[in-house]
Amino acid sequence: MNDTQHKVRTRIAPSPTGFLHLGTARTALYSWAYARHFGGEFVLRVEDTDVARSTQDAVDQILASMKWLGLDYDEGPVYQMQRLARYHEVADQMIAAGTAYRCYCSPDELDAMREAQRARGEKTHYDRRWRPAPGKTLPPAPTDVKPVVRFANPVGGAVTWDDLVKGSITISNEEIDDLIILRPDGVPTYNFAVVVDDWDMAITHVFRGDEHINNTPWQINIFRALNVALPQFGHCPIILGDDGLKLSKRRGAVSVTAYEDGGYLPEAMLNYLARLGWSHGDDELFSREQMVAWFDGTHLAKSPAQWDPAKLAWVNAQYLKQADDARLGVLVASQLARRGLDVVADTRLNALCALFKDRCSTTVELADWLQMYFAPAQPTEIDRAEHVTDAVRPALVALRDRLAHCEWDKVGIAAAIKATLTEQGLKMPQLAIPLRVLVFGRTQTPSIDAALALFDRDTVLSRL
Repeated sequence: MNDTQHKVRTRIAPSPTGFLHLGTARTALYSWAYARHFGGEFVLRVEDTDVARSTQDAVDQILASMKWLGLDYDEGPVYQMQRLARYHEVADQMIAAGTAYRCYCSPDELDAMREAQRARGEKTHYDRRWRPAPGKTLPPAPTDVKPVVRFANPVGGAVTWDDLVKGSITISNEEIDDLIILRPDGVPTYNFAVVVDDWDMAITHVFRGDEHINNTPWQINIFRALNVALPQFGHCPIILGDDGLKLSKRRGAVSVTAYEDGGYLPEAMLNYLARLGWSHGDDELFSREQMVAWFDGTHLAKSPAQWDPAKLAWVNAQYLKQADDARLGVLVASQLARRGLDVVADTRLNALCALFKDRCSTTVELADWLQMYFAPAQPTEIDRAEHVTDAVRPALVALRDRLAHCEWDKVGIAAAIKATLTEQGLKMPQLAIPLRVLVFGRTQTPSIDAALALFDRDTVLSRL
C-alpha cells in the first residue's frame, strides 16, 4: 500500500466543537498505526475554524483523549485559526492564477437563485455569475457587500481516485459547484483549509470516515489547481450504535474520556477500536506493538461496523486479568476517591486487585467489589433474612471467637472455619454464605479465607 517515494506522514484533525468521539479515535488509531508501521510521522491538527462552536474545553478533552490512548504525535497540535494568513496567501495566489475568484452575491441573491432553480426543477447550485470567463463582462463590484472567495471548480469531466479502503471512486464534476473557500470574515472553509494544511504538512495518507467521500472531489480538484501532490485517501465506514444508527457527536456517541472514567484500559480500547473495521486473520487480542507490525493499510473493512458494549467489556476483562496489580491499585484508588473514600494505593490494595480482578470487566466493577473493604458492608434485608438465621447464629458466634485468636492469614482463617464446621456439624455453604453476607454484604466472593485475610481483623469481628 505504501508506494510513496517520500516519508509517510499521516494526520488526525478533530474539530473542537465537542468531545473526541469513538469514530475519530478509531481514525486516529489507524492513522497513527500506519505511520508507525512505515517509520513515518503522525500529526495532530485541530480544525478550529468553526469559531462559534469551538471551545477550549473541547480542545483539552481531545488532547487528554489522545494522551490516554497513547497515540503520540510527532507534530502538533497545529491550530488552523493560527494559520489564517497562510490561507489568505494561497487564496490570493489562486485568484491571480484564475483558479479562484471573488463573489459578491448577497444571501438574498443566493436564496432567489436557488428558488428559481427549484421552480424550474433543476438541482440547486451556484450559477457562477461572478466567475470570470473569456468574453464575459462582470458587473461592478458592490461596495456594500463583503465578498467570499470561490474555487473555480472544473466544469466538465469527473474526479477519480483509488481509495485505500473502497477501491476506485468516480464523482462527476457536474455534481459539485464552485465551493466557497474563504468566507466574508476571512475564515477558510473546511475543504480549502484541509487542502492547504495537508499540502504544507506534506501529508501522504489520509484516513477518515466515509462521510467525507463527497468532500474529496473538491479537495482533489483544489490540490490539482495548486499543482501539488495528492495524498492517498482511505475512507473508513462509519460505526453504528447498537440501534443500527450512526454514532455521532449528536447521536449516541460517548466521549473517549468517558470510557476512561468508566474503568476501561486504554490498551483494551485500542484493541477493540482496531477490530471495528480492520482485522488480522482471526486474532482478537493483540498488543499495540503487534498492531503496528501488522497494520499496513490492507484488510480494512468496506462495510460499517457495529459498536458492541458487551464485546468491549469482554476485551477489557481480558486485559484487566493481565494488568499489573500496582497499576490497578492506582486506578481503583482513583475510582474510590470519586465515591468519597480516601484509599491509599498500597500493597494491600494491590493484593485486593489481584484477588478480585478475574471477576471484573472494568476498574469500576473492581472498585464496586473492593469498596466493602473501606466502607461499611450493606447486605440486603432479603439476604439477611434468608441466610443469617437463628439456626446458624451459634456457629457465627463460635467462628467469631476463633477468628479473634487465630493467626490472621489465609491458613489460620481456613483452620478456624474448618474447626467451626466440624464442631457445629455444618457444611461449608451453610456457614460461608451467612459469613459473606455479614462481612462482605454479598453472598459470593472469591475464596473466603483469602478474601477475609485482606480485611483488618477488627473490622471482621465488628461486622460479625
